[in-house]
Amino acid sequence: PVDYALLPPSGGDHHPIWQNCGFYEDPVVPEHAVHSLEHGAVWVTYDPALDRAQVDRLRELSAANPYLLVSPLEGAEAPVVLSAWGVRLAVESVDDERLEPFLVKYLQGPQTPEPGASCFGGVGA
Repeated sequence: PVDYALLPPSGGDHHPIWQNCGFYEDPVVPEHAVHSLEHGAVWVTYDPALDRAQVDRLRELSAANPYLLVSPLEGAEAPVVLSAWGVRLAVESVDDERLEPFLVKYLQGPQTPEPGASCFGGVGA
């Protein structure tokens, strides 16, 4: 276990097994998700109370982006938080104009410590 200063974390110590990218209805283990960030994933967390239309939009984005990890997280600083290795963006809605440019820039982006490493073959669905 790692005691992260912020949830969701955007890097740091992590579990040796990564979280498979994709959409999750249940929270994931942060230590696994951080390992996915090291592989170039973007982890999008959403407030479990987020309205269904926004959650469905996040599900669509995860289906279209193989290095996108989406899961609920209670207690984050905003309803939707995007995390890449060393970078975070907190937004109030999936309609925020900064969301898609963040994904374009950071999915397998220049901040990735292990570019090209798998986002599958770890734990999760």
